Amino acid sequence: MRTPRSSPLRTAAFLVTLAVSTTAGAQANVIPQAKVLDFDTMAGVTAPFTGAANPIRGVNGGGLPWELDRARGVLRANGDLDIDVRGLVLARRDPVPLDRQGTNPAATFRAIVSCLTIEALVDELGGVTLVPQTVNRITDQFPASTAGDARIRATVDLPHPCFAPIVFVTNANGAWFSVTGVESVRVPGPPGPR
Repeated sequence: MRTPRSSPLRTAAFLVTLAVSTTAGAQANVIPQAKVLDFDTMAGVTAPFTGAANPIRGVNGGGLPWELDRARGVLRANGDLDIDVRGLVLARRDPVPLDRQGTNPAATFRAIVSCLTIEALVDELGGVTLVPQTVNRITDQFPASTAGDARIRATVDLPHPCFAPIVFVTNANGAWFSVTGVESVRVPGPPGPR
């Protein structure tokens, strides 16, 4: 009895189908309103992340340092995003010009959700390689006050899977002013117990 032989292309197609169906199966098990990311803090852009020299996941920082009073938000598995940001303004320090410190010159803010996901690449021989890929999804523009207050409510098309999500608040062109994370201020003092 002869067993049929698989061609490399047929094997590759099977592996891609398996990868896609596994991802789709995992997606089907996700509750749409489940919280993917729930945050109560963001950090303003600062050197060395200002400008295009050191982008985070392909997202350039604003050209000057920014600071904020507070931010909170939720990203859900179905892509619903809700961000409330207060006091997102140009930093009150150099190199920001004195007359612009503590102000928000942007009439609108946007949000970017950045995820790491998986892409299946098929080579000319039918071999499949799974590679990591960064996917950035950007929202429409939302009004921002001169005091740097804004509410962003949008739905983004999350890739599946969406690993290690990062949320940015950006200008209209997509340069980030704040990002999920925390700024720490080191207060000098005597060393504590070890």
